[in-house]
Amino acid sequence: MSSGNLADILPSTTPTLGNEKAPIVLVEFSDFTCGYCGKFFRDTLPLLKSQYFETGKVRFAYRDYPRDEGGVGLVAAHAARCAGAQDRYWDMHDRLFNSASRLGTSVIMKAAKECGLNINAFAACMDTQKHIQSILEDRDVAMRLFRGTPGFLIARTDGKRFTDAFTIPGALPYRTFQNEIEKLLKRT
Repeated sequence: MSSGNLADILPSTTPTLGNEKAPIVLVEFSDFTCGYCGKFFRDTLPLLKSQYFETGKVRFAYRDYPRDEGGVGLVAAHAARCAGAQDRYWDMHDRLFNSASRLGTSVIMKAAKECGLNINAFAACMDTQKHIQSILEDRDVAMRLFRGTPGFLIARTDGKRFTDAFTIPGALPYRTFQNEIEKLLKRT
């Protein structure tokens, strides 16, 4: 998959950071319970955010890749999406990764309260499992591209299509991402 429609790798419901018109898109496929995903979150994501997302050079997207279809990773992914329904996706995302080693229902509910969510609306969303199907669709895409978590797809984009796409398997160092992003930026 080196080129195609942007919607194929970035559905409209996908949470994103950065400029929608950025010339580069970086899509992370990840699991809130994955240790290497947490390493990327702590060590690499903050640097990418300040250097590329906040400067408008790269649009970042997070797609779910829960390793266990019925486990706490799926529940956490659903919780983040339910928080997103109240415009608090990224706050919940960060809290879940910061609590990854202790994730469970009580930790998720505590995070929801700390995010300032309407708890009744959040609980109703969790009960309906309304986002499970789209999470599993993300997982299906990820399973075709990667053998484990996290996995990343980087591509140039004009906002409608993507080109020069390639994958990075694993939580590689910041320098790897920086080098690949800079190569793509030189082509824009």
